[in-house]
Order: sequence, then structure tokens, then C-alpha cells
Amino acid sequence: MIDRSELKKGICLEMDGNVYQVVDWQHLKLGRGSAQIKMKLKSLTSGATLERVFQASDKFILAPITHQEMQYLYSDEEMYYFMDKETFEQISLSPTTLKEATLYLSEGMSVKVSLYKEEPLAVELPPSVELEVSSTEPGFKGDTQSATTKPAKLATGLSLQVPLFINPGDVIKVSTKSGEYLERVSGKS
Repeated sequence: MIDRSELKKGICLEMDGNVYQVVDWQHLKLGRGSAQIKMKLKSLTSGATLERVFQASDKFILAPITHQEMQYLYSDEEMYYFMDKETFEQISLSPTTLKEATLYLSEGMSVKVSLYKEEPLAVELPPSVELEVSSTEPGFKGDTQSATTKPAKLATGLSLQVPLFINPGDVIKVSTKSGEYLERVSGKS
């Protein structure tokens, strides 16, 4: 159990049979009434966000979340498969659990899987990933310093804007936070 002095963004709490991550919180003291805590919470099972108000004297149950380093193996039509690097045990996650993380996964990639009571909840991606461009308009010689961009589709299905000099088959670095192009890693040049 924790009290309001131990609250911070990012911690996970057990409430009403669910696990919630604290997105934001405020300590409120209004007039003569007792102090309150207003929290914005994100459900780790459904992804829904909600706002709740608690009394400042309330105690909260800290959820026992563990983070396991795993390797992404492959996917089929229904599931995405990951392997524990130490025990070689495999787990599978559904696309609904992974959400937009599916657009950044490439085979052999290392990720952190968040587990609650041995059940996988979410995947934490690295800050950036290297992905291959599967289709885009052809680049032109000399278009290396232009700020103009064009649409591109990556091997994982992610669509984004890239500089004009990027060609199909090039490997580019993409931010997993913003989904934006960062740099070209290797190309046909």
C-alpha cells in the first residue's frame, strides 16, 4: 500500500480488479473541505483512460508489474510471438494488446514485456527502430539536402513521410514515440 506522498507518473495501481497506470495526478486543497487527489489513469488491459478523485488520506495498492527482456520472433494471422532470452520460454500477444507497437516490430528485435501476475500486458519498444522501406516514389540524384518529403510505406505496414532521397529497399531509423523518420541507416545510393 502506498499513500499520496509516493504517487508519481508512470506507476501502476490495482483498483476495482484492474491495473491502471498513473498518467497524471494533482493534489487539490479547495476551501474548507478536505484535500483531494485528482488522477488521470490508463487501464493497461483495455487502454481506456479515466479520471477519478480520491481523498488525500486514501491508500493505493501498488500493482506488482515486472519487466522481462524478450526477443520478438514472428507473427501469424492471429498472434505475435516473443521468447524469453534466458529461459527460452515463448509467449504470444494479440494485436489488440500490442496496439500500434505492431508497426515497429521486426524479427529478432529486443523489447521489454510488462507482466502482471505472469500475464503479459504491454510491450515497451526501444526509442527508435531500423525498418526497411517497402515502397515509395523513386528518389532523384542530388536530392540529399532538400527539406521536401514524400510518403513511404515500410515493411511492417507503417506509413510515414521521408526525404526525397529515400528509395525502396533502404533501411531507415524511425522514432517509436512520434513515428517520424530520423535518418537513413543504409541505402542503395
